[in-house]
Amino acid sequence: MTEPRTVAVVALDGVVPSDLSNPVDTFGWARLPDGRPAYRVRVCGTEPGAEVTAGPFTVRVGYGLDALAEADTVVLCGVDEPPDPLPPGVREAVRGAYDRGARVASICTGAFLLAATGLLDGQRATTHWLGAAELARRYPAITVDPEVLYVDNGRTLTSAGVSAGLDLCLHMIRADFGAAVAADVARMVVSPLERDGGQAQFINHEPPVPGGASLEPLLAWLRENAHRELTLADMADRAALSVRTLNRRFREQTGTTPLRWLQRTRVRRAQYLLESTDRPVERIAADVGCGSPAAFRDSFKRVVGVSPRAYRGAFRSPDRGRYDA
Repeated sequence: MTEPRTVAVVALDGVVPSDLSNPVDTFGWARLPDGRPAYRVRVCGTEPGAEVTAGPFTVRVGYGLDALAEADTVVLCGVDEPPDPLPPGVREAVRGAYDRGARVASICTGAFLLAATGLLDGQRATTHWLGAAELARRYPAITVDPEVLYVDNGRTLTSAGVSAGLDLCLHMIRADFGAAVAADVARMVVSPLERDGGQAQFINHEPPVPGGASLEPLLAWLRENAHRELTLADMADRAALSVRTLNRRFREQTGTTPLRWLQRTRVRRAQYLLESTDRPVERIAADVGCGSPAAFRDSFKRVVGVSPRAYRGAFRSPDRGRYDA
C-alpha cells in the first residue's frame, strides 16, 4: 500500500504569507486513490511554538527544526529579507535532511536560504526575477536562470514567484504519486497542472495590444481538440493570425512554439490515461493525437523521461484502471 509522505515547510521570521500558504495548501489537498491524505504537512520554525512575522500578521509554528529529520521533502519559504547568516541550526537541519535522502525545495526568495546551505553550489537555480541578479552576485557558484518557472536538479529544486511555487508543488506531487493525483490537486486549486514557458513572459511589461492579444482562447481550443491532426495553419486560422504572428505570440506568452505546446498537452493527457485506464498504449497514442505508436513513444519519453509502459508500471492505480471501450 502506498504510504503518505512527510513535508516540512520551513517558515522563518519575515516569511512571505503566500509562500507559506502555497505548499501547505497544495500538499494538503493531495489525496491517494483510496482517499487518504498523500502528505503529512509540518510547518516548522527554529523551535516548536516559535512566532514568526508574516507580513501583517504573526504565525505560531507547530514544529521545530528537529522535524526536518523525518521529512521526505523540505520546503524553504521565501522571506522579505533573506537573513545572512542563516538563523542558528537552520543550515545544519536542512543539510542533515538532505544527507538522509530528503528532497529540498525553495519558493521564491527561499532560494537565498537554500543557497546559504551550500546545497546549490555547482547547480542551476532560479528565484523571482527581481532577485535573480542579487542571488547570482551573492552566490557565484550557482548558475542562476531568471527565465524559468522552476528548476529540478533531482533533490534540490527552486522556483520563481508565488504562482511558480504552485507549479513546483504540483510538479513534486506528480513526481511522487503520478499525474492523476496531481491533476486532482490542480483542479482543487484551480490551476493548470503544468504551464509551458517561464517567468520571462512576465518580465516585459508592455502596454496591452488594442483589442487584446491573449492566446488563452486558442489554448483552450487546442486542449479540446488536441486529439485531432492540427497544423500550424489550422492554429493560425483559428486565432485569425498569420503563422509568423502566431509563432511570435506563442514565444512571448508561453515560451515555446505552438507545435511543442500541443505535443506536451497530448503527452500530459496520455499520462492521465495511462494511470486511470487499461487502454493499450497504441490506442492511447491514437486517442491523444500523437500519431503512430513509435512517434508517441518518442514524444512521451522526450517529455516525461521514461517510456509509456514504464510510466504506467510506476504510476498505475489498480483501483482506478478500468478499461473504458
